[in-house]
Order: sequence, then structure tokens, then C-alpha cells
Amino acid sequence: MGDREKKSELFEQFARVGKALGSGKRLELIDLLSQGERTVESLATVAGLGLTTASAHLQTLKHAGLVTTRREGTRIHYQLAGDDVARLYSLVRTVAQTRLSDVELKRVAYLGRDEPEPGVHEAGEEITREELLARAAAGTVTVLDVRPWQEYQAAHIPGALSIPLEELSDRLSELPPGRDVVAYCRGAYCVLAYEAISLLRRSGRRATRLNEGMLEWRLAKLPVASEAAA
Repeated sequence: MGDREKKSELFEQFARVGKALGSGKRLELIDLLSQGERTVESLATVAGLGLTTASAHLQTLKHAGLVTTRREGTRIHYQLAGDDVARLYSLVRTVAQTRLSDVELKRVAYLGRDEPEPGVHEAGEEITREELLARAAAGTVTVLDVRPWQEYQAAHIPGALSIPLEELSDRLSELPPGRDVVAYCRGAYCVLAYEAISLLRRSGRRATRLNEGMLEWRLAKLPVASEAAA
């Protein structure tokens, strides 16, 4: 039958990971770190947290073995401990989407439905990565990365053009004229690509979005490029 106390101790170790994931803000930090390494200050700013609070959440994730750190001068850089952490985070989202009806309500409230506006391009609102790979290979689309430059620099779809969302309205002229645009961002629950598509369509561009993002792209073991590698 085994030793009940020892079994309980073992399962308590498993629970350390579950407890670390039991915070929406910590899941958001994992989401950001799935794009690449970041400093505490950067994570706090993007996640809308105070520096002390962000540090406390990151220490919880570190104690559970989900993130690692490196020091550069006075700054601490955090990164996911491995691809298995990214897969676990992705699975948590999938289970929640499948099992909790409230998730879809909150998803629609946050992301919207991205319906084409009257008189603007009315193609499908999203395409799969298989479709994107085929169209990119044929040279019929411009692939647009609308994440912040730091995330593009860490890893992006090969050949993608980087124009962060906050710069897009001022940089539309950089997009090749007459070509469809496929925008992507961090993942399936990232709002940046939705907002980029809305902006592009209002400007008269033929645009759609990748139905996933860099998180899913990397988990699928598809090729990635980085500025460091370049």
C-alpha cells in the first residue's frame, strides 16, 4: 500500500506548481515570458504591477521551478525554465476554455469578434499557421508582427516585418501596397493583432490575422528568427 505520509509529501510537491499557477497575474507574467527574456522592471510595466508586487509574483514562480534568472549588473532578467512551462501554460488555457463557460464570455469581452466593417475587406477574420506558411511561401502576403520590438527581437516568424501596434498608424507606408497583410502577436488571447487588423481595414488594407501567435508557433516547433541570430 505504500507509506501514506510519503505519498502525501510527494503530492504536496506537485501542488507547488499548481499553487504557483493559481494567480491571474502570475499567468500573465508567464504569458509575457513565453515571448522571451525580460527584466523585472519591464514585466512590471507591461503587466500593470508595482515593482515590489511583480518581484513577489516572480519569486513565487521561481520557487516552483517555473522561471529562472540571470543577473546583468544591477538588473535581474527572468525567463521561463523551459518549453515544458510554456506547454503547461498553454494547456491550462485550453482546459479553461473547454471547461469553463465564463472563459468564452470574458474572451469575447476582451478581444471582441473582429467583424469586418461595411465596405472594407470582408475576407475571413483569421487564418491558420498552415495557411500562413503556404501563402508566405508563395509570396502573396506580408507577415506583420505587431508586438513590441523587444519581443520581435527575441523571436519572430522568419520574414515577418516588425511594426509595433502603437507605431502602426504612422508607418502604414512601410507595408507593400496591394498585398494582403497577415498580422500576429503573442498568442491566441493577445489583443494586439485584433487592434492592428481593425486599424488596417479602416485604412483600406486587405488584412487578416493569424489565429494563434508566437507562443503556439514556437510550441509547434516551427522555424523562428531572431535579431540576435541575424
